[in-house]
Amino acid sequence: MKIRLAASTVLILAFIPGAQAQRPAAAEVNYPVRPIRMVVPQAPGGSNDIFARYIGSQLAERVGSQVVVDNRPGAEGMIGSEIVARAAPDGYTMLMASTAFTMNPAVIKKLPYDPIKDFTFVATLGRGPVVITVGPSLPVNSIKELIALGKSKPNHITMASAGGFMHFVSAMFRNQAGFEAVIALYKGGGPALTDVTGGHAHMAVATVPTLAPHLRVGKVKALAVGSAKRLSLMPELPTVSESGVPGYEASIWWAWAATGGTPANVVNKLNVEIAEVLKRPDIIKRFTAEGAEVEVRTPAEIREMIKTDLVKWEKVAQDAKMPKQ
Repeated sequence: MKIRLAASTVLILAFIPGAQAQRPAAAEVNYPVRPIRMVVPQAPGGSNDIFARYIGSQLAERVGSQVVVDNRPGAEGMIGSEIVARAAPDGYTMLMASTAFTMNPAVIKKLPYDPIKDFTFVATLGRGPVVITVGPSLPVNSIKELIALGKSKPNHITMASAGGFMHFVSAMFRNQAGFEAVIALYKGGGPALTDVTGGHAHMAVATVPTLAPHLRVGKVKALAVGSAKRLSLMPELPTVSESGVPGYEASIWWAWAATGGTPANVVNKLNVEIAEVLKRPDIIKRFTAEGAEVEVRTPAEIREMIKTDLVKWEKVAQDAKMPKQ
């Protein structure tokens, strides 16, 4: 009787819509057997897109399946993130996540997904720090001089920011440095730095790729780097922390995430394969050229990193009185 009941249960489940789709994907021992969709929640051309394509092509050679980049920009990255959160947890839909992923919850009242529960974090790729820069209209040569000027003239200094990630790191610098300044929001890092070089804004917190062309022609001055240690690309540049703002650390990181519930064997395979790709000298050189460094973490370490960042940026938003939309 028990045997018949069990067989009936299996037969019934076979005809329930979606029942077969809910089976664990771990049964696929030869993963991947078809192309992997890499959702980039930003437009083509940015660092997320560049590294998704570059690392994706190298990974494809190792696993024998193509990695297809699908750019889904909009809503501060939430459109692309939601696509991955709602996808089947089989490892064939991935998200190119970056620091902004942990900032959105601080300024968005209701996200269409849970940044922890709806994702399985697979691998980190690298991390690139911001640089504190000033234009020709600001007569300072160090972070200490900048802070002294800011404190002597409250709200005199205008900080040009691209909004989003740059808004957060600019506000964090201003708050931790302890002076009052106006943060002017622009539509991108390029326009923000253009106003700094033209004297319409005094300073900016910028990424190395955006900053490099202006540095080469001497239109802006780099004062310090926002990483925990000095940058190999610019070893002469001190860190913000050693320059008088202890504890300041701001960088953009890049990581791959899958849908929550993706089988451990799939996650672990991707983590190992990506780590092997990141060991290659040409990959390390490419990251260095972008003012970044390769970073390898386990899935468990990434999850803890995400949790820490969520708390960090929530506090920054509160201190800067950023409204939740």
